[in-house]
Amino acid sequence: MVPLIVILVLLIPILAIVLDSDLGKAIARRLESGNRTRVDGGTHDRLVYLESELERLGREVGRLEEESRFFQKLLAENTEAGALPRPGGTGASVEDS
Repeated sequence: MVPLIVILVLLIPILAIVLDSDLGKAIARRLESGNRTRVDGGTHDRLVYLESELERLGREVGRLEEESRFFQKLLAENTEAGALPRPGGTGASVEDS
């Protein structure tokens, strides 16, 4: 019986310290707020819009990467062949300058 009383006496200050800490306050706020995880209509619409925009931008980035690879390949092929036109439009290769 005495050990039980000693344990209870020690648990009371420990419990008070834990409940007064940031962790205890966070648990209390969670219990007070209840289940507010529902999303209202406006937030749901915004989320759907943002997801669709993210998908669209992902596709756009993929398209830009593909174009970049194509232009780099085209530029590398033209550089190897020495067929880059001069800025003046004479059609001479880069090696002629």
